[in-house]
This record gives sequence, structure tokens and C-alpha cells, in this order.
Amino acid sequence: MRTGLTDDVIAQLADYEASELPESWKAALALCDRLSGDEHKGVIPPSLYERLTEHFSAQQILRLGALLATASGWHRMIEAFGIRPDHFATGEAAPWAAAAG
Repeated sequence: MRTGLTDDVIAQLADYEASELPESWKAALALCDRLSGDEHKGVIPPSLYERLTEHFSAQQILRLGALLATASGWHRMIEAFGIRPDHFATGEAAPWAAAAG
């Protein structure tokens, strides 16, 4: 059984604010945009924090922020060094599947 995001959900990410995604997802994606984009310099406006608190506790917001910062930093590092994923193609077993055994 395959888990993860469906093609329908992925298609909605480009314009998530106008999508049918849950409001909590939209708030988390807005935080992601703020933390990962250069134009906002990571500043979280009070209106976004208020929106986040409608769905998440302060601890959850901090954890989400830490996860997003780590992922964003990792992404920037692999781009800077030109690192490419193992030649994974759709339909093939994931590179880590053999190790999971």
C-alpha cells in the first residue's frame, strides 16, 4: 500500500490558498512560504501567527518552524553543491527500500 500525497493534493499546492485543502494545511503552507522564501526574510507577521494559533499550539508552531527551517536549509545546501538524488525514477523501488528489507 502506498501512502503520501495524492496527485490531487499535489495539484492544489500551487495555489493552496484557493484550494480545498484543510485550513490547517493552508496555514502551515503559508508559514513554509514565509520561512523558505527570500522576499519575506523569514518575518512572521502577527496575522499569520494568529492564523497558526487557530490550528496549532505554540509548541507545535515551533516544531513546525524548526522542521521547515531544517528542510529549507537542506534544500539550499544540496542546490549549492549540485547534489542530485540517486537516479530514482517513477515505478522503481525507492533507493532505501532494500535497506528496510
